[in-house]
Amino acid sequence: MASNEEDRALIAARIAAVRERMAAACARVGRSPDEVRLLLATKTVPVERIRFAVEAGATLLGENRVQEALGKYRGVPEAEWHFIGHLQTNKVRQVLEFAKVIHSVDRPSLVEALDARLQRQGREVDVLLQVNTSYEASKFGVSPEGALELARLAARRETLRVRGLMTIGPLSDDLERVRRAYRLLRQLRDELQPEIGELPILSMGMSGDFELAIEEGATLVRVGTSVFGPRGTLDSEYWPEGGPTPA
Repeated sequence: MASNEEDRALIAARIAAVRERMAAACARVGRSPDEVRLLLATKTVPVERIRFAVEAGATLLGENRVQEALGKYRGVPEAEWHFIGHLQTNKVRQVLEFAKVIHSVDRPSLVEALDARLQRQGREVDVLLQVNTSYEASKFGVSPEGALELARLAARRETLRVRGLMTIGPLSDDLERVRRAYRLLRQLRDELQPEIGELPILSMGMSGDFELAIEEGATLVRVGTSVFGPRGTLDSEYWPEGGPTPA
């Protein structure tokens, strides 16, 4: 088992390697590395290891389980925490305790639940609309065809600042299929902006495919395994029926 110092050094090295890959992907398509932010997916990662990542400069963190997130937020309050998993309406109050951005607004009932709670609190929150651009029945997310209607609904709520879109690419060795899913999210963003307003965030790409996502316009990539190592668990917070760990 690695010592704390060895683990700290390993995590820092992995973060540096991911950033190098991000920069190379940007260079291939003529983008500046400053256009893309790295979010570390911290599911199942202990607070101590998260602190090592923050010490290495990775201060943007994302959780996809509300209860797990609350404890980690309290342990690492200096980071910027996002919620990146499927959000049940009965967890809205808790998620608003820590999330600066909610990536997974995918249905009208969640829009209404967030709005009602935020009105009582007298505040606003940034949200992304989760779109199922791979058309997989096993995934959460509004359909591409339903994205405009959901965006209109959310944009009418003064408590919700719609900042962009999120998708989860297909877990496939067919790289062109993965690329199409990301390209579609960018195209949807371009179609929505004239009516909804500027949507600067495209949250797409994880450890296995973030370079493709960057090439297709991602402004935020969600990386976990490439920094913290494999989890070895199924993740029902991304797939309704359970599925491989995506980040």
